[in-house]
Amino acid sequence: MSQSTLSRWLKGIILLVGACGLAAYCWLLPQIARWILADAPEFQYCFIPWMVFMGLSALPCFAVLILSWRIARNIGEDRSFSMQNARLLQGISILAAADAGLFFCGNILFLLLNMNHPGIVLAALGVVFFGIAVSVCTAGLSHLVQKAAVLQEQSDLTV
Repeated sequence: MSQSTLSRWLKGIILLVGACGLAAYCWLLPQIARWILADAPEFQYCFIPWMVFMGLSALPCFAVLILSWRIARNIGEDRSFSMQNARLLQGISILAAADAGLFFCGNILFLLLNMNHPGIVLAALGVVFFGIAVSVCTAGLSHLVQKAAVLQEQSDLTV
Protein backbone atom coordinates (compact mmCIF):
# COMPACT_ATOMS: atom_id res chain seq x y z
CA MET A 1 0.00 0.00 0.00
CA SER A 2 1.43 3.35 -1.02
CA GLN A 3 1.73 6.34 1.27
CA SER A 4 -1.02 8.22 -0.56
CA THR A 5 -3.39 5.24 -0.43
CA LEU A 6 -2.74 4.81 3.28
CA SER A 7 -3.32 8.52 3.79
CA ARG A 8 -6.66 8.36 1.97
CA TRP A 9 -7.76 5.35 4.01
CA LEU A 10 -6.79 7.06 7.25
CA LYS A 11 -8.65 10.22 6.28
CA GLY A 12 -11.73 8.18 5.40
CA ILE A 13 -11.62 6.41 8.75
CA ILE A 14 -11.13 9.72 10.56
CA LEU A 15 -14.18 11.17 8.77
CA LEU A 16 -16.24 8.09 9.63
CA VAL A 17 -15.20 8.24 13.30
CA GLY A 18 -16.00 11.96 13.35
CA ALA A 19 -19.45 11.35 11.86
CA CYS A 20 -20.14 8.60 14.39
CA GLY A 21 -18.93 10.86 17.20
CA LEU A 22 -21.19 13.69 16.04
CA ALA A 23 -24.14 11.31 15.86
CA ALA A 24 -23.39 9.96 19.32
CA TYR A 25 -22.92 13.35 20.98
CA CYS A 26 -25.62 15.28 19.10
CA TRP A 27 -28.34 12.65 18.82
CA LEU A 28 -27.73 9.41 20.75
CA LEU A 29 -26.73 10.80 24.16
CA PRO A 30 -29.54 13.40 24.30
CA GLN A 31 -31.99 10.73 23.13
CA ILE A 32 -30.88 8.33 25.87
CA ALA A 33 -31.22 11.15 28.40
CA ARG A 34 -34.76 11.86 27.17
CA TRP A 35 -35.67 8.17 27.50
CA ILE A 36 -34.36 8.21 31.07
CA LEU A 37 -36.35 11.37 31.81
CA ALA A 38 -39.50 9.79 30.39
CA ASP A 39 -39.17 6.97 32.94
CA ALA A 40 -37.82 9.10 35.79
CA PRO A 41 -38.84 12.76 35.47
CA GLU A 42 -37.39 13.51 38.91
CA PHE A 43 -33.97 13.64 37.20
CA GLN A 44 -34.91 16.65 35.03
CA TYR A 45 -32.50 18.85 37.02
CA CYS A 46 -29.60 16.66 35.82
CA PHE A 47 -30.30 16.99 32.09
CA ILE A 48 -28.61 20.33 31.28
CA PRO A 49 -25.50 19.80 33.49
CA TRP A 50 -24.96 16.34 31.99
CA MET A 51 -25.40 17.56 28.42
CA VAL A 52 -22.91 20.39 29.03
CA PHE A 53 -20.49 17.94 30.64
CA MET A 54 -20.77 15.50 27.74
CA GLY A 55 -20.29 18.34 25.27
CA LEU A 56 -17.13 19.44 27.08
CA SER A 57 -15.83 15.88 27.10
CA ALA A 58 -16.37 15.73 23.32
CA LEU A 59 -14.07 18.68 22.58
CA PRO A 60 -10.76 16.84 23.18
CA CYS A 61 -12.06 13.89 21.15
CA PHE A 62 -12.70 16.07 18.11
CA ALA A 63 -9.38 17.87 18.63
CA VAL A 64 -7.72 14.43 18.42
CA LEU A 65 -9.44 13.87 15.07
CA ILE A 66 -7.99 17.15 13.78
CA LEU A 67 -4.48 16.14 14.89
CA SER A 68 -5.01 12.69 13.36
CA TRP A 69 -6.01 14.30 10.06
CA ARG A 70 -2.75 16.27 10.08
CA ILE A 71 -0.80 13.06 10.69
CA ALA A 72 -2.62 11.37 7.79
CA ARG A 73 -1.80 14.35 5.57
CA ASN A 74 1.89 14.10 6.55
CA ILE A 75 1.85 10.39 5.74
CA GLY A 76 0.43 11.20 2.29
CA GLU A 77 3.27 13.69 1.77
CA ASP A 78 5.83 10.97 2.66
CA ARG A 79 6.64 12.54 6.03
CA SER A 80 5.60 9.58 8.20
CA PHE A 81 8.63 9.74 10.45
CA SER A 82 8.93 13.43 11.19
CA MET A 83 9.30 15.54 14.29
CA GLN A 84 5.97 17.16 13.42
CA ASN A 85 4.20 13.78 13.59
CA ALA A 86 5.96 13.04 16.89
CA ARG A 87 4.63 16.36 18.28
CA LEU A 88 1.14 15.65 16.93
CA LEU A 89 1.15 12.22 18.57
CA GLN A 90 2.32 13.82 21.82
CA GLY A 91 -0.59 16.26 21.53
CA ILE A 92 -3.00 13.35 21.09
CA SER A 93 -1.50 11.74 24.18
CA ILE A 94 -2.01 14.89 26.23
CA LEU A 95 -5.58 15.37 24.96
CA ALA A 96 -6.49 11.75 25.74
CA ALA A 97 -5.09 12.02 29.26
CA ALA A 98 -6.83 15.37 29.82
CA ASP A 99 -10.15 14.01 28.57
CA ALA A 100 -9.84 10.93 30.79
CA GLY A 101 -9.08 13.16 33.78
CA LEU A 102 -11.97 15.50 32.95
CA PHE A 103 -14.36 12.57 32.54
CA PHE A 104 -13.28 11.01 35.84
CA CYS A 105 -13.45 14.26 37.82
CA GLY A 106 -16.79 15.20 36.28
CA ASN A 107 -18.31 11.85 37.18
CA ILE A 108 -17.04 12.11 40.75
CA LEU A 109 -18.33 15.69 41.03
CA PHE A 110 -21.76 14.66 39.77
CA LEU A 111 -21.75 11.74 42.20
CA LEU A 112 -21.01 14.11 45.09
CA LEU A 113 -23.78 16.45 43.88
CA ASN A 114 -26.20 13.50 43.84
CA MET A 115 -26.52 13.80 40.06
CA ASN A 116 -24.88 10.47 39.27
CA HIS A 117 -25.23 6.84 40.24
CA PRO A 118 -22.31 4.75 41.56
CA GLY A 119 -22.95 2.21 38.79
CA ILE A 120 -22.49 4.94 36.17
CA VAL A 121 -19.23 5.97 37.85
CA LEU A 122 -18.01 2.37 37.68
CA ALA A 123 -18.97 2.13 34.01
CA ALA A 124 -17.25 5.47 33.38
CA LEU A 125 -14.03 3.99 34.75
CA GLY A 126 -13.92 1.83 31.61
CA VAL A 127 -13.98 4.98 29.49
CA VAL A 128 -11.30 6.54 31.69
CA PHE A 129 -9.04 3.48 31.42
CA PHE A 130 -9.52 3.46 27.64
CA GLY A 131 -8.50 7.14 27.52
CA ILE A 132 -5.41 6.45 29.61
CA ALA A 133 -4.53 3.48 27.37
CA VAL A 134 -4.80 5.71 24.29
CA SER A 135 -2.65 8.30 26.03
CA VAL A 136 0.06 5.80 26.94
CA CYS A 137 0.07 4.19 23.48
CA THR A 138 0.30 7.50 21.64
CA ALA A 139 3.04 8.72 23.99
CA GLY A 140 5.04 5.57 23.21
CA LEU A 141 4.35 5.90 19.50
CA SER A 142 5.41 9.55 19.65
CA HIS A 143 8.71 8.53 21.20
CA LEU A 144 9.30 5.89 18.52
CA VAL A 145 8.39 8.27 15.68
CA GLN A 146 10.76 10.85 17.15
CA LYS A 147 13.61 8.31 17.24
CA ALA A 148 12.81 7.22 13.68
CA ALA A 149 12.79 10.87 12.55
CA VAL A 150 16.27 11.35 14.00
CA LEU A 151 17.52 8.20 12.25
CA GLN A 152 15.93 9.32 8.99
CA GLU A 153 17.60 12.75 9.24
CA GLN A 154 20.96 11.07 9.84
CA SER A 155 20.38 8.74 6.90
CA ASP A 156 19.39 11.64 4.63
CA LEU A 157 22.60 13.46 5.56
CA THR A 158 24.83 10.49 4.67
CA VAL A 159 23.31 9.93 1.23
